[in-house]
This record gives sequence, C-alpha cells and structure tokens, in this order.
Amino acid sequence: MAGLTPQLPLALSSTDGTYQLVQTYKDLAKQNFKNLLFTSPGERMMDVHFGVGLRNFLFENDGEFLYGAIQAKIHDQVAKYLPFIIIMDISFVTPKMGGFQGQPNNFLSMQIEYAIGPLDTVDNLAITIPGTN
Repeated sequence: MAGLTPQLPLALSSTDGTYQLVQTYKDLAKQNFKNLLFTSPGERMMDVHFGVGLRNFLFENDGEFLYGAIQAKIHDQVAKYLPFIIIMDISFVTPKMGGFQGQPNNFLSMQIEYAIGPLDTVDNLAITIPGTN
C-alpha cells in the first residue's frame, strides 16, 4: 500500500519500502501537529518562527500564567501553520495534581483535543515531556 510520507521517528519497513509510511490523513495531521509542538522557534532554518517549543517551557514557574502562555502559543502556531486543525480543549496535569509518582517536579503533561476540519474527525493528543531529577 502506498503511504503519504515517512513516519517519524524513521523506522525501517519491509512492507512500505525503505521506511514505514504514514497511511492515513488523520495520522499525517497528528504527526504534523506533534512536529509543530516539539519544534523550537529558530530550529527550522527556512522559517525561524515555526514551532511552539514545548521543551522551552519546562523550567518556567508553574502556574496559570505558564499554561495560558502555552495555550496562546499553540493556538497562534496552529492558526498560522495548520489552519485545518481546530483546537477544542487543552488541559494540563501538574506535579501538584498527583498521579505522577516517581516523576520529577519539572515535567509538562497535557492533553489536547482537536478536530481535523477537512476530515470531520476529532482526535486526542497526550503529551508528557519529562524533565530531569
């Protein structure tokens, strides 16, 4: 079966050709969304404004201001680079909320519920970025 693009991270495939391929538009939208979230501004040489840079927020002071800044950055970047994605909800889990025993205090965990407009489908993205002990 022909695919749309190489699946990230790259992995060898015996069925898709050299690398495993993304097979559906829903998975492609999710991969592009994750790429936008994890790319730091300045990292993409031909477009230094591309990316949310979630890791850059790891050592900021925890609180509503931080979560508001992250949400604003995500909404701004999605509107500019992935206009077919509609953010429905962004929720955060913090060390203070519990449920993360053994996790260092400097981690970022969030759930993003979004719709893919042209596909008329809803998906969910759970992200946890571990810090260091």
